[in-house]
Amino acid sequence: MAKQYDVLVRLLMLGDSGVGKTCMLRRFAESEFNPTHISTIGVDFKMKTLEIDGVKVRVQIWDTAGQERYKTITKQYYRRAQGIVFVYDITNRLSFQHLAMWAGDVDEFAPDKVQRILVGNKSDDEPSRQVTKEQGSKLAETYGMDFFETSASTSTNINESFTRATELVLQAHMRDVDDLLGSLDDYLEKAALETERSTQETNDNTRKTCAC
Repeated sequence: MAKQYDVLVRLLMLGDSGVGKTCMLRRFAESEFNPTHISTIGVDFKMKTLEIDGVKVRVQIWDTAGQERYKTITKQYYRRAQGIVFVYDITNRLSFQHLAMWAGDVDEFAPDKVQRILVGNKSDDEPSRQVTKEQGSKLAETYGMDFFETSASTSTNINESFTRATELVLQAHMRDVDDLLGSLDDYLEKAALETERSTQETNDNTRKTCAC
């Protein structure tokens, strides 16, 4: 059976319980919105295939529980993640303040080259806003991350945020491939020079032997 995608990308969603991670994921993967779902227990995941610059990408997105009692379970998935989607609720300042803790966990447990974006969810609930867009943007700039405000309810920036996270992983992957190919080219060039030098020395020795 022919492979239905070219690249597999693994994204991990992190943030406090109740910030809307599961709603975002369902909106992205299934185009559905159900605000009455129960909280995630441990880890759940969904997949969706995107086409980016002619590359078919199977995006595997892990939705983690935000409760403290599940953190031991969710940390096991950090090392396999290629991209992190940090999520806070713009109507809950505490979820915004806790981002430093989530970022610290990623620094400790995730790969060094993991890509990251920051998402402020529930942007449709403007009357209840506790975190300004400028505050979110400034924090993202501090961490060197792209920033989006999203709404799973209205689907605002849902596709854009997940697609951007996937693009960042692909770009990092291609840089790694380019570095590997560059190293291989250097190795082959050095090997060719060594072979040429060795051949030259052999020829010189042969000529000396013949002269005697």
